[in-house]
Amino acid sequence: MSGGPTVRRQCQFVPETALSEDECKEAISLMKHSADEDIVKNKMKLTFDYRRNMILDPQQSCNILFEFPRFKDVKGLVEQDFVLMFGEGVSGKLLEKWPTAYKKKIIQECRKLPSTSELEELLLTADPPEDSTERDADFGWDSDLSSVFLLLHLIPPSAQGRRKPGKVSASQAEKHLVVFKKSGTSIQEHLDAITTSSQPYLLAVGARKNAVHQFFIVLDKNAIPCRSTSCLGAFDELFKAHFVFGTSYNPMLRNMYTFIQTTVYNIDVGKVKESPRVAEVRVRLLH
Repeated sequence: MSGGPTVRRQCQFVPETALSEDECKEAISLMKHSADEDIVKNKMKLTFDYRRNMILDPQQSCNILFEFPRFKDVKGLVEQDFVLMFGEGVSGKLLEKWPTAYKKKIIQECRKLPSTSELEELLLTADPPEDSTERDADFGWDSDLSSVFLLLHLIPPSAQGRRKPGKVSASQAEKHLVVFKKSGTSIQEHLDAITTSSQPYLLAVGARKNAVHQFFIVLDKNAIPCRSTSCLGAFDELFKAHFVFGTSYNPMLRNMYTFIQTTVYNIDVGKVKESPRVAEVRVRLLH
């Protein structure tokens, strides 16, 4: 199978003029110190091919945030690279389709699953009853992110890559998707405490889980600020970061991400290995 975030692909973007290696290095050097975000975005566009080749080279890919540090302070660069890879139409699919085509159906399908306290809690935050007070909703994530977590119950995590065989629970998998920290927490301390280089996840910072004011994508002990302040927008950027940085999916989240990739974004349909459950859920949600 030849698809997913780590494969070389024909990108939508074709530069008008190809930069020589020296011109690329000059643009990279200029970007590192420019205070003008428009210049940074323009130079990032011009060095896109150079960056893709670097990301797909196992010897160089680990240096990507050292060579292109502006990912860490200029918001929107992950989105820009994803658009250069796939085009605006593909890039907008999750934010456009999730609230209208998927969310309600995922909630309906999850109501048919065997009940657990975790599942009931998520259903309550994803689809709060009309008479619920704000206090009732204070304990959980917002409605959109709760519906993403519900997808982990519909498409259970795979245990691949784990030393201990056995089932991984959806709530264990959640922790590999989003970590919450209270406002005022040191982001740097959080990064310094990371002991393994892991697949990207979201760091949500706010007063409480449903009042997050900033999201970061954490990748190899670096924090990349999200442009979006909504949970769904940040999840959209997290998904895209896998493709932009050529990072494979966390094994626990692979089934869910594969569903999002093939079904929501329609990327590499038929080119990636899907579990039977992914195919089954797609049929149910699309009919």
